[in-house]
Amino acid sequence: MRKTLPLAAAAIAVAATMIPSVPAAGTPDTVRWGPCSEKEAAATAASPAPSLRLECSTLEVPLDYRDPDGRQIEVAISRLASEKPSRRRGVLLTNPGGPGISGLGYPVALAASKLPQKVLDSYDVIGFDPRGTGRSAPVTCDLTPAQRNRGNLPPYAHTAADVARQAGSARTIAEQCSTSKTASMLPHTTTANTARDMDRIREALGEPKLSYLGGSYGSYLGAVYTTLFPGRGDRIVLDSNLGPGGYDVTAMRSLARGFEDRFPDFAAFAAARPEYGLGTTPRQVNAKFFELAKRLDAKPVRGIDGTLFRGLTFDRLYSDASMPSVAEMWQALDRDRPLPPGTPPSMEDMENSMAARFYVICSDSRWPGTVREYQRDVAVDRLRYPMMGGSAASIGPCAFWPDERVEPPVRIGDRGPSNVLMVQNERDPGTPLAGALKLRQAFGKRATMVTADQGGHGVYPFGRNTCANDAVTAFLVTGQRPARDLACAAEPGE
Repeated sequence: MRKTLPLAAAAIAVAATMIPSVPAAGTPDTVRWGPCSEKEAAATAASPAPSLRLECSTLEVPLDYRDPDGRQIEVAISRLASEKPSRRRGVLLTNPGGPGISGLGYPVALAASKLPQKVLDSYDVIGFDPRGTGRSAPVTCDLTPAQRNRGNLPPYAHTAADVARQAGSARTIAEQCSTSKTASMLPHTTTANTARDMDRIREALGEPKLSYLGGSYGSYLGAVYTTLFPGRGDRIVLDSNLGPGGYDVTAMRSLARGFEDRFPDFAAFAAARPEYGLGTTPRQVNAKFFELAKRLDAKPVRGIDGTLFRGLTFDRLYSDASMPSVAEMWQALDRDRPLPPGTPPSMEDMENSMAARFYVICSDSRWPGTVREYQRDVAVDRLRYPMMGGSAASIGPCAFWPDERVEPPVRIGDRGPSNVLMVQNERDPGTPLAGALKLRQAFGKRATMVTADQGGHGVYPFGRNTCANDAVTAFLVTGQRPARDLACAAEPGE
């Protein structure tokens, strides 16, 4: 997932006033907080955020937790301190998704996205760059501009021969990762080790427990943390949930299902606006998608081929606010006119983000290792989910990843306290409801789940469903969850 929460990009576009603040009451001075550099906070003066005091620091953690006194790496952390010491109840560690997305600026992104003041008063909101990402021992695969511009989605495979051709490119990237200057981090850049880093952050902050808010891939990171450290989690909120296997081959293939779950929302949007010229009924808009994809597969327009067309459409359906830009892109491609600004987006600075994603997802679990298996999966998914099945099921670098695995994947189960609140949109393209339901089943009595009848990726606090948002706020502030799983109806304007 190149952009796992659409609002994760807000962590790159929010501003903070870089001034130190007084340590929150009751927090031992074991972390030396100071002003964030602009690069650390990824701040811009154009943000709608209020003046917020975001502080930064670093923490040393073991590269290999089997050798805790061996090589250490630095993890970059940030804090948006509660300004109401009398109401502060602890820390809220956050993660915007990924893997491969910086989280240092995420506390301010959340505040700018109307994280309720009651939550900001109750916690020091903590951000961090997961190991391998951003300012935390960044990894590389020496990806070329062409490899970066292709993004994370394999070319759409129409035939078994297309899969076989893509295998060479996938193998090349795997070899680049395994021979890069950061290759020693390959077996240790995992979700389980990032969860262990989180517990080191908790310990360094002098907190007996931590609360957590994580979305998309961050849902799996939170699930792994509360599985490895069940007694050290306080209030755990998992938003836009991956299945219990995390970002594995099943999750990758499920992107095609998520696209088809979500697309009707866009089809209705475009059909209601005949000025775009994409059709006046959802069925016509659907037909226009396949017409454009086929045409661009045969002959790209303004640098956009069929695979990139599918990927950009999918990516921008993460948010209702991006639907006009999707319609404008389609219109421009249909008529060979100038594309909207930022289409396609620049991938120039995405090398670390893409590399970190490969390091994590390829090391977390074993992926099919033969071309034939991917050919079979593509044949199935191209029929089942024709919009994107030929890409999401095709072969990637994980098929050729080095065999060394430090440990098996963490098994998510029902052992531990009942302190997990899952929140999920019904029509989520990036983490479909089907996967979330499997995670809910795995957690058993540990979790309660709130679903919202809305589309898009990311519920809290970015979505508009007040029923779902209020349930999360109540849990974070009071500890009270719904008595049972809750289905929130669509609300006006959704």
